[in-house]
Amino acid sequence: MTTLRSIEGDGLKERHLLVAVDGSENSRRAVSFVSDFFGGYTGFRVTLLHIVLEPAAGHFASEAERRAWIAEREAQARDALDGYRHLLAEGGVPDTQVDVLIEVAQAPSIADAILGVQEWLQGCTIVVGRRGLSKKEEFLLGSTSNKILHGAKGCAVMVIE
Repeated sequence: MTTLRSIEGDGLKERHLLVAVDGSENSRRAVSFVSDFFGGYTGFRVTLLHIVLEPAAGHFASEAERRAWIAEREAQARDALDGYRHLLAEGGVPDTQVDVLIEVAQAPSIADAILGVQEWLQGCTIVVGRRGLSKKEEFLLGSTSNKILHGAKGCAVMVIE
């Protein structure tokens, strides 16, 4: 969606927060936390990341149907990201410190896609909202935040509940 600017500044790597979001209330709380905690400070970047997990090959009857499905998901993501960008601005995070990224990925899970983007961006902190699944639901469905906590390397992870 947006070409990301360099995260290098004056020879020193800036602090970089990768905030993985969807359209949920949990994501809104995570962005709100970042806004409240970091608003008014300088020397950091925020990348708002939305993952569109593409279904396996053969899911769509045609390439046109696949492209339409992706375009619809990207439009929904842009709307959510615009709202989150506004929330950050209200909290004092300048727009010049915020990038947005929509990643269409074929990955085993959302968590794997987020970790792949973190590795590519070399962000120092991943921020995610927790869905609040019960232990039974977590066992059956898996937990994105749990997988990120256990799979992240070379960065901090903040799980906002």
